[in-house]
Amino acid sequence: MKQFLRRYLPDSHRLRTHKHLQFLGACLHDPQLWHFNRRSTVKGLAVGAFYAFVPVPWQSLLAAITAAWLRFNLPVAVAMVWISNPLTIPPIMVINYRFGAWLLGKPPRDWTFEPSLDWLLSQAGDLGLPLLAGSMAVAVLAGIGTFAVAHLIWRWRIVRRFRRRRRNAVAPS
Repeated sequence: MKQFLRRYLPDSHRLRTHKHLQFLGACLHDPQLWHFNRRSTVKGLAVGAFYAFVPVPWQSLLAAITAAWLRFNLPVAVAMVWISNPLTIPPIMVINYRFGAWLLGKPPRDWTFEPSLDWLLSQAGDLGLPLLAGSMAVAVLAGIGTFAVAHLIWRWRIVRRFRRRRRNAVAPS
């Protein structure tokens, strides 16, 4: 898993020198932010999954700030945010809205998404609270679920590797 993550995530030097992350300054030099151990990486995945479902701009920046502040794996947190991307945002918002309406006990309205500020402002009153409630609930569930699944997968791989090593050491040649 470490090799997969290292292959596809940007290196620490590129992120440290990125113009939008310069305001974080010296805290980007903390080695814990760049280390791919189980605790740091799994927590970074959870932070990224959380922010992927929060309906705010600059999700990557928020994930980077949170990861730096809490000393989680920064590149993993930023990469996980891209679960929500231009292709997945409309279905995510619809699901979050419907889930929020269900949580609030309101019947969901039928609506079609239009990517414009005028549409967003005109619909904010009717869609805002269910969308916010659903998004926050899904974000918390995604963060907790990602943490649990990633932790279990990481642990399972360690146990499997240990058992294989022990089996190979005991097996007669």
